[in-house]
Amino acid sequence: MALKIRLARAGSKKRPYYHIVVADVRSPRDGRFIEAIGAWNPMLPKDGDRVKIDEERVKHWLSHGALPTDRVLRFLDQAGIAKRPARSNPNKAEPGKKAQERAAFLKKAEEEAAAKLAAERTESEAAAS
Repeated sequence: MALKIRLARAGSKKRPYYHIVVADVRSPRDGRFIEAIGAWNPMLPKDGDRVKIDEERVKHWLSHGALPTDRVLRFLDQAGIAKRPARSNPNKAEPGKKAQERAAFLKKAEEEAAAKLAAERTESEAAAS
């Protein structure tokens, strides 16, 4: 049986509250779980006590092969229980293909306009002298 340490949503509409649970990967997000091992209240301020984790139970389930989701792994990294590898995606900030094509087209048009303006200036200076 494959296990995940993941979030199960609770709370009312527009007032989220999450339980950190150990569940079978096949069970639904808010459905059946094996054990609740913590909670996360995103409505509290960041410097407050947003995340509560039972470290002993987390270590137990990690030793039994449970894999945390990315969000839970962030919490475990902050608590010093597990290490989350740093991610690096330098291409994410670049614009898409169409936007790059538009930018190249605009740059080319500006260069042509500047070249045309420079040619007109040299012609007008030559005609004036």
